[in-house]
Amino acid sequence: MVKELISKPASKQQLLEITDDRFLAEFTKKVFQSGFVWRVVRNKWPSFEEVFFEFNIDKILLMPDEMLEQKATNPAIIRNFNKVKTIRENAMMIDDVRREYGSFAKFVAQWPSDDIVGLWDYLKKHGARLGGNTGPYALRMLGVDTFLLSRDVEAYFVEHGLITGSARSKRSLKAIQDTFLHWQQESGLSLQELSQIVSYSCGDNYVGMA
Repeated sequence: MVKELISKPASKQQLLEITDDRFLAEFTKKVFQSGFVWRVVRNKWPSFEEVFFEFNIDKILLMPDEMLEQKATNPAIIRNFNKVKTIRENAMMIDDVRREYGSFAKFVAQWPSDDIVGLWDYLKKHGARLGGNTGPYALRMLGVDTFLLSRDVEAYFVEHGLITGSARSKRSLKAIQDTFLHWQQESGLSLQELSQIVSYSCGDNYVGMA
């Protein structure tokens, strides 16, 4: 049954306990997984942690261009210099935020729960390669309560006439978010649970209710 497959997001207290290096690590993992075989990234991940100082923000920020270039040639990781550069760029975003809020976790935890799309947009505008599904998937993996625009979720909204055109347009994103918020008010479930229910209830992921 669907209810046996869905999971709950982290509590606010659990979110607050996430350290800045873990945010950077998850953003980096999702950047490298985007358009690539996820299994390969997972297998190489221990090397990523070692090569990039376990994503310690202060150490990453001290890395000069030459060191970044050198690390991008390390065969222990995936050698993609453009993606390697995002590590320092996203460390800079996290550093800017923690200077104002104390930590990136505090910033995320205080973000309005009825504007998760706004948080996606923040990551897209201020981060590196965190647009599309990359930022949202990273947030989900960290325990942030968010729905995801998977192919099945997009298909559901199109097939039911809830959106037209691109699911990424401002109008469509607002319609999708408003719908999830309405369902949340009616059901008491999290955005994550509702998103998973939609995903498992249609398309290739359909799971029978019996």
